[in-house]
Amino acid sequence: MQTKNKMLDDLSQLMTNAMGVAQGAREEAENAMKSLVDRWLSEQNFVTREEFDAVQAMARKAREENEALKLRLDALEKSPKTKSPKTGKKSPKS
Repeated sequence: MQTKNKMLDDLSQLMTNAMGVAQGAREEAENAMKSLVDRWLSEQNFVTREEFDAVQAMARKAREENEALKLRLDALEKSPKTKSPKTGKKSPKS
């Protein structure tokens, strides 16, 4: 059952147009908000994920090297045959 009511056709057309305008406004608002957030983030001193991962790997490597050097130093200090760095003489045995 199809009616030819001009008022209903106009109302239907108006609602269709309003939905199109609302969707366009939503997309424009999303783009404006994204632009605002991107601009704010770029003004902050945040690092990228790649930079963070690179520094984290460097810190991990430095800690490992530091631990290895500490173990080596402890072994050298316990060794009875090490020479004193100031005098060049052998340290006395305990």
